[in-house]
Parts: sequence; C-alpha cells; structure tokens
Amino acid sequence: MSIGAEELAPPRGATHAKKRVGRGNGSGHGTYSGKGLKGQKSRSGKKLPYDSFEGGQFPGARKFHVLRGFNNKWRIPFQPVNLADLERFAAGSTVTPESLREVGVLKHLRQPVKILGDGDISTKLNVSAHGFSAAAKSKIEAAGGTTTALEYDRTARRRS
Repeated sequence: MSIGAEELAPPRGATHAKKRVGRGNGSGHGTYSGKGLKGQKSRSGKKLPYDSFEGGQFPGARKFHVLRGFNNKWRIPFQPVNLADLERFAAGSTVTPESLREVGVLKHLRQPVKILGDGDISTKLNVSAHGFSAAAKSKIEAAGGTTTALEYDRTARRRS
C-alpha cells in the first residue's frame, strides 16, 4: 500500500507557526511589530539597494576602494630579471645589479634583484644578485657559471 503525497507530513515539532505581529501588546509583538521605532527600515515596502547602504551617504566601499584585499606591509618587492636577459653578457664576465643597470636591464637600484629561470643560458657567467629561483640557479651552474647571493635590507618598507 503506497502513501499519497497528500498524506505526507513533516514530523511533529519540525514546523513552527508563523509569527503574527501587530495583534496587540498582549501578544508581545504589538505597537511596532518588532520593527523598532521610526525610521527608514521601519516603514512598509522597505527595500534598500544593498547591505552596506548608508542612507544615501557616499558608501564606504566606494570611499575606501583602495583598501580592498590583502596588503602585506612587510613584503619586499624584487626586480625580476630572466635568464634570457643575461645572454647579452660575454662569457666569463661578472654580472651584478650595477652591470645590469648599465646595460639597461634594470631601471634603478633601489630594490633588490632576483634572477628567474625563464629562458636558457649557454655562456659561463658569474652572477651576483639578491635572490635566485631554483631553476635559474641550476641553469647557471649547468652552464658552468657561479651564483653569489648578495645581502639586502630585509627591514626596508615597501615603496609604492
């Protein structure tokens, strides 16, 4: 024997009666019907554009749009240099941040330099920089060159 859909019911205690507001003070929901005192949100037909609506005032999300997301104030930005940029140096030469600045690879020397492994290197170079990716270090040493890590100020604040 099958039960029809009209005979199905939720278990006892699973449903609650609808709250009947505005039916006298004896009900506990009289006078203001749970809406508090006067104001825009107590009126009928209340529809505000979004959750952070500030009553027509210029919204904080638009006022402080630059503060969105995560901003690590201890991050030290490196200037990236790929291995392909080192091909312009002669075999056996020493590559430093100053020599990279002279040939126009770097724009300035205010930030530390990191050598990245994009590209291939066939010449033997002695590369000095503040940081090396693992791929860059292995490619430089596979070509017969050496890598030297330079010291840099780890407490320097990020410049915008």
